[in-house]
Amino acid sequence: MSKKFWWQWGSFFVGLMVMALGITLTIKGNVIGTSPWDVFHIGMFNQFGLTIGTWSILTGLFIICVTSMYLKRVPRLATFLNMLLIGSFIDLFNWLLPEASLFVFEISYFVAGFFVMSIGCALYIAASLGEGPRDTVMMIIASKGYSVKTGRMVMEVIAASIGWLLGGPVGLGTIILALGTGYIIQPALFCFKNKLEKIIGEPLT
Repeated sequence: MSKKFWWQWGSFFVGLMVMALGITLTIKGNVIGTSPWDVFHIGMFNQFGLTIGTWSILTGLFIICVTSMYLKRVPRLATFLNMLLIGSFIDLFNWLLPEASLFVFEISYFVAGFFVMSIGCALYIAASLGEGPRDTVMMIIASKGYSVKTGRMVMEVIAASIGWLLGGPVGLGTIILALGTGYIIQPALFCFKNKLEKIIGEPLT
């Protein structure tokens, strides 16, 4: 297999693992809230059991089915792997990481998760192998004439609102994660993609 294959897929898998670690850290430190989609996943967990990672997978599967019917095409392999691996890694890290019993430790978890999640997201996107299920919804909304930012905001407000009604943790942290991660993802993505293209010796599209 080619050098490009190993570096692309390596970046993709490592990025998903790092992002899932960051997500789990913010979930463990949710005293001030967590990301909009995780508000929903935690709300579903609180109401119906299973695990947070399982609800992440089931939500992703539902979105894939709906968007596939709408777009009339089968999603790329990376989209399915994104759905399965993120949820699986969340449950793994949720089991491995100790609970934060003090407020200061919860805040530390949250801050660390904010940065780790953003870096992981940039790393997996840099591989250019395909978007995640939720990103597909965002792009569909954007294709209707709205900006990508508006598409993401609409999607996350809906997820957070439903999650809050189900008992998920909404707070200042939800706003920070919804609005702040892009400031880290954008420069990190530029850096990772440039490095990958230099290593591989060709542009990634």
